[in-house]
Amino acid sequence: MTGDAPRLQLLTRADCHLCAVAAETLDRLAAEAGLAVATVDVDADPELQAEYGDRVPVVLLDGREHSYFTVDVPRLRRDLGR
Repeated sequence: MTGDAPRLQLLTRADCHLCAVAAETLDRLAAEAGLAVATVDVDADPELQAEYGDRVPVVLLDGREHSYFTVDVPRLRRDLGR
């Protein structure tokens, strides 16, 4: 991960109910940790679309896949030191 990359990213796509739920959950957890979430539309990037396909939402922590389909809240809190 580069120094300016966001710590938390949510890979998502338009009209995705699971993505909306994950975004709400991730926003809440990020606020607890004093972080912001960068949202990335996988359909805007052919490489991301090829890699993740229909496996969204995906949470990236420090550039690495942390969870997908749902936010693993206990694990994310632990990994954020919360």
